[in-house]
Amino acid sequence: MITIDGSAGEGGGQILRTAVALALVTEQPFKIENIRGKRKKPGLMRQHLTSVAAACEIGNADCSGLEIGSSELVFRPGAVRAGSYRFAVGTAGSTGLVLQTILLPLALAGGPSHVAIEGGTHNSGAPPFDFLERSFLPILGKMGPDVQLRLARHGFFPRGGGRIEAEITPSSLRRIECVDRGLLKSHQAMVLSAGLPREIAEREIKVLAANLDWSDESIVKRDLPGDQGPGNIVVLESAYEQVTEVVAGFAKMGLPAERVAKQAAARMLGYDKSTAFAGPYLADQLLLPMALAGGGRFTTVKPSQHTLTNIDTIKLFTGRSISIEQTQDGTHLVRI
Repeated sequence: MITIDGSAGEGGGQILRTAVALALVTEQPFKIENIRGKRKKPGLMRQHLTSVAAACEIGNADCSGLEIGSSELVFRPGAVRAGSYRFAVGTAGSTGLVLQTILLPLALAGGPSHVAIEGGTHNSGAPPFDFLERSFLPILGKMGPDVQLRLARHGFFPRGGGRIEAEITPSSLRRIECVDRGLLKSHQAMVLSAGLPREIAEREIKVLAANLDWSDESIVKRDLPGDQGPGNIVVLESAYEQVTEVVAGFAKMGLPAERVAKQAAARMLGYDKSTAFAGPYLADQLLLPMALAGGGRFTTVKPSQHTLTNIDTIKLFTGRSISIEQTQDGTHLVRI
């Protein structure tokens, strides 16, 4: 049985989610200790509980220690079953992170699946729906599996209440190389707001226009129904020939709207000025399918501690050699 220290490296919930996904695919049991050991509130929280419970359901797995606040868990996988599933986080916890846990096991299963997940769709510290739909899933599609994602209802912190639905058509994974992102095709900025004063979104749009050399037509505001809020998010998109980068800025209590927009703009400008294929979040997402495909390559910006920790977890289950080399143009080449 594989033993994992959940406080190693970045010390967050990604260690657990990656381990569960790999356990289902490789049929290897594991024990994890010190779950989320470097978080202010260590141990399992509701969204992590839902992720593991979802994995148990699709994979006929046996799991001990599955309770709120638990710092230790033993997971014994069974056979993954395609089918129709519904999971509810019960809070504003991320629907995207729950999907991340079960996506690849179902994408490699023996038949198509439909998955509905209820909770938060746009959460700080988690990939928003827009990133999954327009950045990650098109790349996964090039590797074989087809995943169609639909946003049925937005869900923001702290209320939640959102819903995403995924139609998964499985396929074996083939190796690809993601080194050249190609020419820029378009930019788009969208400010979403629900149940908040309109001037918040208007202030964000002014900051985006001042910091991004984008056309006025590419920066738009979308008002959502008030009962889907309160919530506010800035979503920036740079579409290249081979990849689309999505950057999000999340509103928080006490954080000025101007800072939300300025920070998001700065991150997108940094990506656009580089020649990297993958931004930091896409780099995280590409590691697992490439490892399961038997290898691959991609260029990225400076790897985060989150990425490095994810690499360590993947190595435990697959034994793959994963190297990172800085290139002359300042990007980093990841070889699997």
